[in-house]
Amino acid sequence: MAKAAAGCVFCEIVAGSKPAAVVFEDETSLAFFDQRPLFPGHTLLIPKDHHQTLADLPHALIEPLFATGQLLARAVEQALGAEGTFVAINNRVSQTVPHLHVHIVPRSKGDGLRGFFWPRQKYKDAEEVEKIRRNIQETVDRLRAGA
Repeated sequence: MAKAAAGCVFCEIVAGSKPAAVVFEDETSLAFFDQRPLFPGHTLLIPKDHHQTLADLPHALIEPLFATGQLLARAVEQALGAEGTFVAINNRVSQTVPHLHVHIVPRSKGDGLRGFFWPRQKYKDAEEVEKIRRNIQETVDRLRAGA
């Protein structure tokens, strides 16, 4: 039985207590249609165990989840004759359901979806670029060291 969170709609789908149009299931993941699709075929891929964000996903589940995401991206394109897919994960901000999910959205040129949905912002100057780059790099090093 998957580890569930009380009140999580995706955990309810995994448990079978809430219906969904399932397109894929294996031991660790489940994929089903988004209830409010951007386009027909918009699929959500989730780990069966409740993990809120990508950062919360155990290392052992990363490869299986992303291998399935790759498979589903191919399948959505081929099944729908799409020219490509948009594959995305929101972590907390804009995450409607607080259960990790990968959006796999069929795309075609001229479909009206405009790349990223937020305004782009430039760095103030090269000094800001270097400060932020160094901060992220040092944080990665700390995290890798287990600090």
